[in-house]
Amino acid sequence: MLKNPIQVRIEKFEPWQHITFMTCLCERMYPNFAMFCESTEFAEARVYRNILDAVWELLTVKTAKINFEKQLEKLEEIIPNSDEFDFYGVYPAIDACYALSTLLHGLLDRDYLLESTLKISQQSVVTVAQLEEAQTGIEITNDNQKENKAVCEEWDVQWAIFRPLRDCTERDIELIKDLRAELKEQGVSNIGVEV
Repeated sequence: MLKNPIQVRIEKFEPWQHITFMTCLCERMYPNFAMFCESTEFAEARVYRNILDAVWELLTVKTAKINFEKQLEKLEEIIPNSDEFDFYGVYPAIDACYALSTLLHGLLDRDYLLESTLKISQQSVVTVAQLEEAQTGIEITNDNQKENKAVCEEWDVQWAIFRPLRDCTERDIELIKDLRAELKEQGVSNIGVEV
């Protein structure tokens, strides 16, 4: 596990802050899944997109209702199997699906929101670390992670999402919309894949 002080700070989050933080990280991993789908024609990236959009809607529209179990079933159908693809892109795609699945599980059982948030935070940084390891052959550990620019940048982005959320005393729909718009505009994943 790659450690960062953000993990301790997240513990103080309210449920809506947890959900927003996780949804932001899934939004950043979406291009990895979309690129994989484009390269392999394995599945429709739109399925992932629709599930993610439904969660954004839940955060910003008071009347939104979502059947999370049904969304989870849809997601499970599009998770690739790494044994079936001889292509590195399958791993970040699986990570993106795992993150979205963790988010849905957290929404189904709110007692696990903190655990789910920490898992997705870790998953996103591990996706980055594994790509770096694949490219350099150097294992990234807790002790040497500060020497890796890509891993440091991933933690920086997580802090950039965390800070405005932390500064809100109550659920701020405008902030949630701004975070979503900003991430969609950037359109770049945690490992630099662009949609």
